[in-house]
Amino acid sequence: MKYTQLGRTGLKVSRLILGTMNFGPQTDESTSHGILDAALDAGLNFVDTANVYGWGENKGRTEEIIGTWFAQAGGRREKTVLATKVYGSMAREGGTWPNEDRLSALNIRRAVEASLKRLQTDYIDLYQFHHVDRRTPFEEIWQAVDVLIQQGKVLYAGSSNFPGYKIAQANEAAARRGMVGLVSEQCLYNLHERRAEMEVIPAAQEYGLGVIPWSPLHGGLLGGVLKKETEGGRRTEGRAAETLADPVVRAKFQAYEDLVDKHGLAPGETALAWLLTRPGVTGPIVGPRTVEQLSSALRALELELGDEVLTALDEIFPGPGPSPEAFAW
Repeated sequence: MKYTQLGRTGLKVSRLILGTMNFGPQTDESTSHGILDAALDAGLNFVDTANVYGWGENKGRTEEIIGTWFAQAGGRREKTVLATKVYGSMAREGGTWPNEDRLSALNIRRAVEASLKRLQTDYIDLYQFHHVDRRTPFEEIWQAVDVLIQQGKVLYAGSSNFPGYKIAQANEAAARRGMVGLVSEQCLYNLHERRAEMEVIPAAQEYGLGVIPWSPLHGGLLGGVLKKETEGGRRTEGRAAETLADPVVRAKFQAYEDLVDKHGLAPGETALAWLLTRPGVTGPIVGPRTVEQLSSALRALELELGDEVLTALDEIFPGPGPSPEAFAW
């Protein structure tokens, strides 16, 4: 396993992050525990979740599955850098009640306590704001986080789905309080979706945040979906099918699959390995449904992409270019 520092912190984390969104909805508890064990055995020490995972009537179920894994002891909690998130409503069917979502000091306090209970732990290493809250000032958010840090319930704070200017606002507000501020940003970033390069990643680098890409395979489209279609192994549906309905976009993914096939590479592993070459990236989140899928993701750590491949990938999926040159002179 390869490790790096999380942003400007002293925290050492694995260059792959285990995403757990499938735990509960698509992967049962026993299999989820097997994936967690396999990840830890491989040296992967960074586990990401969110209070709303489990979805619908089962919100919180994913945290519960991780909690029962920690309860098996064996140093599981001590070896794990645990990240969870707060923002979405935890209300069950029947509607929400005021202050059950977003980033008010009240909801942050309640959400932390609920997550700690489900996770069967007394602290969260990285507590992430799942989305921007346009209604709550950062002064209030940081006041709530400061209390949690003093109580030892949270060690670091991170953001997710923040635009660049909100990263700047958040950390300037934290600095005024003498706080460390955000240490990571979890954003949508992959070969096909590179808009984060324009503002989000530069802001993260400027303020010392580690970048944690989610959906590194763009919903599976960078995992060889066209070949799987041809071989009859998988039928593309939903958002992926809509994306591929555009013939120009489909041609890009075909060119991508042809390129990796030419070089004897696996498409999913190539997409992950490309992210590991990107400036500012701590590591991508992988969300395996099986131990076999985790093994495939781990192989990306040993894959070194040559200049020829990297240049060809840029030609197929060009980035937006630097800001402001991308949209100005």
